Parts: sequence; C-alpha cells; structure tokens
Amino acid sequence: MGRWRALSTGAAALAVAAMAVLAAAGAKPASDPRPDFDLLIRGGSIVDGTGRLPFVADLGVRDGKVVFIGNAGRRSARRVVEAHGLVVTPGFIDSHNHADEAIDKPANRLNENALVQGVTTVVGGPDGEYAPAQLRTLITTFRHNGIGTNYAFYVGHNGIRSEVMGASQQRAPTPPELARMERLVRDGMDMGALGLSTGLMYEPGLFSTTDEVVALTRQVAPYDGLYDTHTRDPGKNMVASEGEAIEIGRRAGVRVKLGHLKAVGLRNRGHIGDVIRMVNAARSAGREVVADQYPYDGAQTGFLNDVLIVPDDPRWKDGQVPLEAVKAALRDPARRRLVKAASEQGVGGGFSWIKAVGYDGFRVVDSSSDRTLEGQFIQLRAQADTLDPFDEIAAMVLGSERPILITLGAVDEADVQELLRQPWVMICSDGGYAPPAGPFPGGHPRATGTFARILSRYVRDLALMDLAEGVRRMTGLPAEFLRLRDRGRLAPGYAADIDVFDPAAVEARSTWTDPGAYAVGMRYVIVNGKVAVEDGRVTGIAAGQVLKRTLARPSPNA
Repeated sequence: MGRWRALSTGAAALAVAAMAVLAAAGAKPASDPRPDFDLLIRGGSIVDGTGRLPFVADLGVRDGKVVFIGNAGRRSARRVVEAHGLVVTPGFIDSHNHADEAIDKPANRLNENALVQGVTTVVGGPDGEYAPAQLRTLITTFRHNGIGTNYAFYVGHNGIRSEVMGASQQRAPTPPELARMERLVRDGMDMGALGLSTGLMYEPGLFSTTDEVVALTRQVAPYDGLYDTHTRDPGKNMVASEGEAIEIGRRAGVRVKLGHLKAVGLRNRGHIGDVIRMVNAARSAGREVVADQYPYDGAQTGFLNDVLIVPDDPRWKDGQVPLEAVKAALRDPARRRLVKAASEQGVGGGFSWIKAVGYDGFRVVDSSSDRTLEGQFIQLRAQADTLDPFDEIAAMVLGSERPILITLGAVDEADVQELLRQPWVMICSDGGYAPPAGPFPGGHPRATGTFARILSRYVRDLALMDLAEGVRRMTGLPAEFLRLRDRGRLAPGYAADIDVFDPAAVEARSTWTDPGAYAVGMRYVIVNGKVAVEDGRVTGIAAGQVLKRTLARPSPNA
C-alpha cells in the first residue's frame, strides 16, 4: 500500500483542520435516544472524491447520510466497521451502463457484478435507448422490486424517434413529428432525466440530421440537462463525429459528454490526441465538454460469423443466425453476394458492424479452433493473404469448427492511456449485467472489471494517476458533471454511498475468454447507508434508489 497510506505533513495538517470543522456536524439532539450513528467507519484513510490527499479519520452515518467526519472518540454506533489500514471512498458512479436491460428482473435486481467493484450508482439509458414511456415502466419496476445499485437515467433520442415515426425512419421528421419529439424530451426531463442521449451510429439515429438533434437537445437546456452521445461514425470518421457532438452542445447551449470515447481501428491508431486537442479547445472557450472511457483495448465483443448479415434468413434481425447457417449461405455463390452487400452496406442502408467499424477495427481475441489467429486484425490478415477482407472473413468462418470471438473495435493501449491521463475523463463500463454464477455469453470483461482495473492496473501498477485522482474520476467528477450533487463525495450531508477496500488487494479478474469473472478486493460497499457488500460478498440488501438530477449541493446539516 506504501505511498497511499503515508500522509504528508501538509495533508495531516489539513486533515486536523478539516476534522475540527466537520466534527460539529455529527452532533445529534440531546433528546434523541438512538446511538450517535447507525454506522461508524473507524480509522480509515479517507479519499473524499475531490482529488485531495487522503487523511485518516472516522466517518459516521445516520439515516442514509454521512453526518460526521473526524475523531469519533467514544460516540456510539449501532454498527462499527474497523477500517484501519483500509481506504474509504465515495461509492463509484458508472456513467454509461446497460445493466437496466436485465436488473428489472427480480433475480438480477442486486446488480452484483457492479456492487462487488464498488459501483453504487449506474447511469442507464445511454445510446438514445429509452422514450419516457419505457422509462416509466423501468422506474416503476425498480421501485417495486428494489435494486442493489442506485439508478439515474437519460431520456433517449432513438426511443423517442421510434415511438413518433414508427417504421418510417429513413427520412427527416415532419414539423408536427419534431414538435412531438420535443415534447417527449421535455417529458423525460420532467421525470428527472440527466439529459438527452443519442446513439447516432445505430438505427434509427443514423438517419437523423445534426439539425434534428440540435432541436431536441435544446429542450434540455432549461433543465440544466446535458447531451450524452454515442457519436455518429467513430470508426471511420472519429474526429468529425466527436466534433459534431461538441457542435451540437454549442448550438443547443448545453454540456456535452462524449460517450465511451476511444480510437477504434487501425486508421485511428495514434489519433486520440486529435480529439483531446479538440476537447481542450472547447473547454478553453468556456464550454463544458467531457468524456467517459472504459480501460480496455477493445470495444464490444461478438462472434465473427455474426458480423455477416444473411438477409434471406429472418433470424438475422435478432443476430441469431447459427454458424452452420452462415456457412451454408457463404457456400452458395448467389447468396454469398447478397451476404457481402448486406454486411458491407446494411439492409436498406441500415446498420451493420462492417459498415460502422470497418474491417480494420476487427481483431480476434479468442479462437479455439486455431490459436494462431488470436491477436490478428482481419484487415492485416487479408492483406497478407492478398484477399478482399470479406473473402478473408468468409474463409475464416468456413474454416472454423467453433465460432471465432472478436472485438468489434480494437483500440491501441497507448491511446487508452493517453486518454486516461486527461483530467476531464470519467470512468464508465459500458457494461451490462453479469450473473454471479454460470456463463456470460457474448460478455465483455468491462462489465465485471472496469473499476477494479482502474484501481489495480492504472493506479497501483502503472501509476498513471494517484489514488486520489483515480477516485475523483469515478466519484466527484461524474457526480458534479451529471448533476448528482448529493453523491460522489464524502462530506456531511451527502448520501452514504461508501466503499471500503484494501487497494493492494483490488483486482479485476475478468478476461476476454472469461468475461464473467467477478472483481475482488472490496471489503465493504455501502448504498444509502446500508451494507450491500461485506467481506467481499453481496449481502442481499437492495438499498438502491432511483436518482434524479439535482441542482444544489446538500447542506452539511441536512
């Protein structure tokens, strides 16, 4: 633990002064017969989420809030957690998460893979997913069943466009349709959404114009909402796509978050700096622009045969054409030509992975039939074999006995690290729900490892940032930017979302071939004052809440 445990003389002095100020906040009325605290975390090294140096103190919780930081002395508590030698931080905030697609089911409600990493809040509805009616259903379900993590949400462009324009998506909305879409954005904001999200790489968002998105984004400005986006063409036109997002925010007068930013594929290798310079220029001009990132060198995973669209097989729409059926289509010359056209251009100009990412973005991560394929880019292999990239994929699929796992957006590790160094980059998983036991088919290690990997690989092992800064990126920064202002810090008046861990023991165990392996190292995870993880194990308590956008910071005496 070394340098993380050590306190500089200056930090210790700051801590003493801070404790003197904060101690009074823990006082309770003399007539109150209860113990001073529901929970007392004693003697931990507090990393408060602001980026300040750690300091050793006790932390008291009452009624789901932090009420005391200082020397608790003989004050009483219903429960005491001894944290000597451990780090105490705010609960982590996953600013781009897809677990809501599964945790609405009672069996999945605890969101275990997030909790054991120290994630206490997930932000759902990114990529333009949900219209207000869908959000109402989700929120009602969460409140009825209970949820293990807090849940905040976006209202989504794709969901709204689908509801308003139905099957007629390959056009601009009429004025009445646009007006209805604007009303639905406002409805979502009235529900407490953080802002508007878009998924312009996916249908139906890919059919929209910049002007349409600006008109909808303007609706969130009176609410101090933000614009969060899966940009339009990050594989083939990365800089222009991120620039469009920044321009949308400028024209609409709102904050911008570039969702799960990365430099995908061979063509973008080494060019993340171009986007960084563009963001820094916007920030220097006074605009609030940030990004989030997951710390892996590959994007979504999938099987190589699944990037091929077999348009005469009705199962292609669900991505469930079996390997043998894809092989049969490739062996028939006429059907093979149809597969090539659909896979490269999309059916009716719609979405396809080859169209979105390009052959240069696909890298093999696992091939049990031929281990020599692992780590290879499809495009480079095609060049070596003097084949058209489609024909290379076809040959690989036809020659494999079992599906070949690829990342649908390979990223250079040097670019991962360059982006992580930026102080305006928060951490997200872009992951979904991973069950505590059993298979996690099609999974990505980011779902189970993102936050532990930041603490272990990038803070502890590579020292890319110190512990206080790493924690800030996962707590204070997202809480402030997303306007979840009673979260993300350890201070009196803030919600008691708290992690207690030994940073030397935190580890991400998930891999490409075992994406469901849970992270280890969290001793305690506390959600709204309730112990959700104890000794690294989920307790079964569903203490999460549905969160809404908040504009004011909490009072220390709240």
